[in-house]
Amino acid sequence: MEEVVDSLIQINKTISVMESCTGGFVSNAITNIPGASNIFSFGAVTYSNEYKIKLGVNKELIDEYSVYSSEVAKDMSRAITTYTNSNYGIGVTGKMNKPDPNNPYGDDSTVYISIYDKDNDIYYPKTIVLKHESRIDNKNQVLEEIINILKNCFK
Repeated sequence: MEEVVDSLIQINKTISVMESCTGGFVSNAITNIPGASNIFSFGAVTYSNEYKIKLGVNKELIDEYSVYSSEVAKDMSRAITTYTNSNYGIGVTGKMNKPDPNNPYGDDSTVYISIYDKDNDIYYPKTIVLKHESRIDNKNQVLEEIINILKNCFK
């Protein structure tokens, strides 16, 4: 993450996060890096559909595809970018090996990631299947994927 933060500082760009299943883990990883206050605009942990919608996620997408979908991850990344006027937005949704009685759709070990580059109107989506039993190991797996996607955005 240090390389990502340093790259954002060098190119004078900002980033925001709307994350669900990672529970603030991505925002925490960014803000653990010295200088992050120069590039980090906002982090939202939106476990409920209600707050995803309040921050700009399209309710119809949630209804049509379920909250656990690449379509909703993409809209989360776009919505947080719009909400904060950041250059980049990260959206993360999925389940970490646990059923959700409020949203009983989709696989219990799939996470959907999207990075939105507002300046170029490009999405970088990724779907991953979790490999671990441990929640913290799964969060680290998601974070590694996000870091890899972001590094490629700056090339």
